[in-house]
Amino acid sequence: MEPSLRNAMREGLADAVGFVVGALAGWWLGAQFGFDFVRSAGYDAKAMVGLVFIALGCGAGRWLARRWILRR
Repeated sequence: MEPSLRNAMREGLADAVGFVVGALAGWWLGAQFGFDFVRSAGYDAKAMVGLVFIALGCGAGRWLARRWILRR
């Protein structure tokens, strides 16, 4: 396999795994603080704060995974 393709596949996989793991971590953290977006009945303020936790987790997870890949 060509090195540039291998690097692109590693970066893509790291982005995907970091995104999903970060989203799950954000969801868990939000639920621990009482802001559970997934189990919320409607779109109230608590659910929106839970969604922000998930979105921040997605971004942080992707950022950490990308940093980890670039160090290797």
